[in-house]
Amino acid sequence: MKKDHGKNISDLSMQELFQIEIETQAETLTSGLLSLEKNPAQPMVIESLMRAAHSLKGASRLVGLRAIERVAHVLEDVFVAAQKNELVIGADAVDVCLNAVDTMQHIAGRKDSADRVGLEPELDKLVSALESVRQGTAGSPTAPHALPTVRGPDLVIPIEPPAAEESERVLRVSTERLNRMLGLSSELVVDARQAQSQVQALLQMKKKHAEVVRTLDVLRDALSDLGTSERANIYLAQLRKRAGDFQQLLAANLAEADAFDRRLSTTTARMHREVILTRMRPLADGVQGFQRMARDLARATGKQVELNIHGLRTEVDRDVLEKLEAPLTHLIRNAIDHGIESPAERRAKNKPEHGTVQLAASYSGGMLSIVLEDDGCGVDLEQLKRKVVERGLTRADLAERLTADELIEFLFLPKFSMRDAVTELSGRGVGLDVVRATVQALGGTVKTSTHPGRGTRFTLLLPITLSLIPALLVNIGQESYAFPLARIDRLLNIAPAQVQYIEGHQYTVIDGENIGLVDACSLFGKKSGLEAHLQLEVVVLSDRLSRYGVVVDRIVGERVLAVQSLDARLGKVRDISAAALLEDGTPTLIIDVDDFVRSIDHARRGGTLQHMEEWADNQKRKVEKRVLVVDDSITVRGVEAKLLETHGYTVATAVDGMDGWNRVRGEHFDLVITDVDMPRMDGVELVDMIKHDPQLKGIPVMIVSYKDRPEDRQRGLEAGADYYLTKGSFHDETLIDAVIDLIGKADS
Repeated sequence: MKKDHGKNISDLSMQELFQIEIETQAETLTSGLLSLEKNPAQPMVIESLMRAAHSLKGASRLVGLRAIERVAHVLEDVFVAAQKNELVIGADAVDVCLNAVDTMQHIAGRKDSADRVGLEPELDKLVSALESVRQGTAGSPTAPHALPTVRGPDLVIPIEPPAAEESERVLRVSTERLNRMLGLSSELVVDARQAQSQVQALLQMKKKHAEVVRTLDVLRDALSDLGTSERANIYLAQLRKRAGDFQQLLAANLAEADAFDRRLSTTTARMHREVILTRMRPLADGVQGFQRMARDLARATGKQVELNIHGLRTEVDRDVLEKLEAPLTHLIRNAIDHGIESPAERRAKNKPEHGTVQLAASYSGGMLSIVLEDDGCGVDLEQLKRKVVERGLTRADLAERLTADELIEFLFLPKFSMRDAVTELSGRGVGLDVVRATVQALGGTVKTSTHPGRGTRFTLLLPITLSLIPALLVNIGQESYAFPLARIDRLLNIAPAQVQYIEGHQYTVIDGENIGLVDACSLFGKKSGLEAHLQLEVVVLSDRLSRYGVVVDRIVGERVLAVQSLDARLGKVRDISAAALLEDGTPTLIIDVDDFVRSIDHARRGGTLQHMEEWADNQKRKVEKRVLVVDDSITVRGVEAKLLETHGYTVATAVDGMDGWNRVRGEHFDLVITDVDMPRMDGVELVDMIKHDPQLKGIPVMIVSYKDRPEDRQRGLEAGADYYLTKGSFHDETLIDAVIDLIGKADS
């Protein structure tokens, strides 16, 4: 991968410039040689190789690196001979030439001439080998730093041809400066969005002014009826004219402000996108070394492998690209070493002798999707099961019940390996755990699937850029927080009845799995706001070992946030990875999911989490539809209560209006059914007091009375009753139908 040197080109020393030169030319030489290994008859490739060697020869002479100049000169002669059809560059010749490229990089990486002492004998051997290649009798010595060249089958690496690019001037800018520009552009986007609120304010002002104009018109008509003086009419006309002038001025300014807001929003959005694009690099910059690595691995293991790389022009944030190198290296090594069978084994399985490894990059749902799959033997699930039991990771009886996906999760544990013996390539148990840890640190996920006998597939889902992140915005303790979307397993709404308790811990069961519930306010030391909620809003998060449902006050919705790093002086803020500004300029904190899950683990072990039993009990009472029956007749109270309870309602009773008023103020009721004639306080007074109380006025009230005169009905309805029934005319169905009309069925 090309390095970001973080300086303007004019600030670089000759040695630093040469280091950039040799990195660039080495990539050209390596990719060209591997291409020739597949098809030697490529004049354009040979031409590019010759030019790269010639450029290195001149540059090394300029900086005084005679050893590199000597190797580059002979390498150039090899390519010139190939151009003249005096030799064909085959696999053995490619080995020698690649060793020459490695040697030149090795020498360039040494700090001073003292570090290069003792290289002359090895250089003599390498130059002699290159001369043999030029003469058509290739040898393959080991370079002083290189791995031994192992004879074996060829590795074919077809890659997408690079896109034809227009010539552009290149300016090297430091990453820190780019980050500052990105932060400023993000703030400018937020400021531009705030301009829209100013337009809305002007629009509201226009509406209010229109109301003033209408009021003036009404006043003018009223005064004309009263016969006001001529002087008053003149002042009124002047006021009306000035109001009209102001209305026109306001309309013009509103139109101008709206147009400015649209231009500003478009321009700032474009500028923000361009700044982000300066941080993007094609995937090709990060996979150049994979060609050589895969070739050497295949030859070292005696296998035939075809590596297909797709999506080389897919743009990726440079920070993501740099961190992807290690996990992708591990996956390719695993695919070749563990997945692809030997030619003899593949023949026995009626497979082509050469195996295939596919690496593909694309965009999916606003994320970067990288898929690496092979057509090898796949994961032997029975062998994996035995290894898991042998290493004491689970009991044999439990292992038999594990699904394929659950078994594969063991491959990601540190120091876990399917190999019994340690080799140069595998057996140490280091690899897949690094893959998952790196991907999760980037805010991504890893999914694995395998088909025994047919191959294995790894899917890495990552943010396209670390500068922008798709996130779920939530409120916790009346403050704004964001969870990266890629780290969210699912969202849930949980009813009180679904909250269960065991050994002091609260949990819920989802798809047969017990998921621990945690109030986010408790973790952040904030006062819980759950009392007002009939259901819990839950964000399900997980790491490699734990899975929890995090209860938040409110799920606001999805946003794409421009990430801003926290001040380095703060150090590592617990549970927080970064910050962002919302559209209205409000800051929000982005949660570090791995750190957050670890905090939950620690809090659960320490017993410091608040329980939600009281909330669940309160909500269970609230979801019951409770009816208060107020009547001074014990018979009527009993009949109505029994009828309502038969239909599933919870019923409380009161002996008169005063008793009913005291109960409705102290308890929760969904409906009040009251008589009219009662001692201490009659039903109409009770209705009037309920409907004039700010906390109780939303409770429906039904009057059931023997009084059926129109004036009695009118008096009850004027007091605020929602329904009026007479005891002499209603039967069971009438009362229940009225209750259902007001509050619905008991089980709805």
